[in-house]
Amino acid sequence: MGAHAAQQRWAGWLLGPDGALRVRSSMALIALVVYALFALLQHGEVMLGLIDPVESNWLTLFNLCGALGFYALVRSGLSVTLAAEPSLTMPQMVFAIVSTSWSYAITGPARGAVISIMILVIMFGMFILQPRHARSLALLAVVLLAAVMLWRSHESPERYPPRVEGVHFLFTAIVLGGTSSLAIRLGKLRARLAAQKNELADALALNRELATRDALTGLLNRRAMVELLAREHPRIVRGQGPLAVALIDIDWFKRINDGLGHGAGDEVLRRFAAVLKGQLRAADALARWGGEEFLLLMPGTRLDDAGVVLERLRREVCSGDAFDGIGPELKVSFSAGLVEVAEGESQDAAIDRADRALYAAKQNGRNRVEAG
Repeated sequence: MGAHAAQQRWAGWLLGPDGALRVRSSMALIALVVYALFALLQHGEVMLGLIDPVESNWLTLFNLCGALGFYALVRSGLSVTLAAEPSLTMPQMVFAIVSTSWSYAITGPARGAVISIMILVIMFGMFILQPRHARSLALLAVVLLAAVMLWRSHESPERYPPRVEGVHFLFTAIVLGGTSSLAIRLGKLRARLAAQKNELADALALNRELATRDALTGLLNRRAMVELLAREHPRIVRGQGPLAVALIDIDWFKRINDGLGHGAGDEVLRRFAAVLKGQLRAADALARWGGEEFLLLMPGTRLDDAGVVLERLRREVCSGDAFDGIGPELKVSFSAGLVEVAEGESQDAAIDRADRALYAAKQNGRNRVEAG
């Protein structure tokens, strides 16, 4: 346990907390380690007499300072504010291309191996780069290497024979072209997969919405309201607050359908739902219970206070302004049965009481609220 805890502390210090920062820091740290290993290899070439020590030291200083700087920017979190891409992939790859071209210029007989490093650089961003970035980086790599080859073959033809450099250039162009093409294809595939993932997420969100919402009114559907009642009911059992429930039914709705058509009836339902929803609190829940019947849930509300709310809703609906233009002389009203869920009472029993109160409201002349 002690060793594990020590490892966790070191990991936290080097890479940061778990999450995206740790992933980015680990990649930057790996790059720093790779540069350090190349520095050791380069020193071995110096000892073999293949590279001038002064040129090698300057390149090593450039590599390690740059890699350490990238790691510090990522680990500190500054890269998040300084760049759109917090991993600094593009800047790191440009830096690596410059470093590799520099290495080719000083390596001499072993320079052919440096070309493979350039391929590794392009592959580093293969799963991150956009196609246009991969294309630009491959072009930069080819241009820089070509410039170095021309310069060195002109300045030092005995160490960099022009014919050999020509072969190296053709090899570089072919391999980097193929690698960049693969990176571009992967980038397009990644973009296509991301688009499909977004489409799937949108479809799942729509399915969830359709599963809980009434398509006509946009209110909760019966299934969603039953689930909400099941979540609210334990609060009543534990005595954590009152709960008022009302069943609301549009008066003479069949006459609206028969007289004006089902299209007009649907419009009445939509506008009726909008009027009620616009007058309720954020904590209240309104559902289309079935047909022209609606169920209203008012958590934390006593029966008397709920009655005041229902009366306000009734007057708002009766004002008639919301239903203008649907049909000539159309008058819309509703009847409601209102109850307060009793302690220990099941939700089904409470809805049954509200239904009986609604029946009484209709029997007593409609356009009224009856408490049960």
